[in-house]
Amino acid sequence: MARVLLFGPLRDLAGWRERELAAVSLEDLRRALGAEDPALGEALAAPGVQVALDQAIVRGDAALSAATEVAFLPPMSGG
Repeated sequence: MARVLLFGPLRDLAGWRERELAAVSLEDLRRALGAEDPALGEALAAPGVQVALDQAIVRGDAALSAATEVAFLPPMSGG
């Protein structure tokens, strides 16, 4: 099972920070999270949300293993 982490407003919206979930790909994981919590699914699909697999930012789909850490990062702002 992949270790899923949510940060910032994503964590607040979901009501949890860390979970273990079974998924074969990043898109599979997004679909599962969206089916469970439509508001979270919409937030994860929003522009600017980044995904890190094992602490490396990825774009698009990617395969997951039982040992993968998936972190969803909210849009960053700076000043």
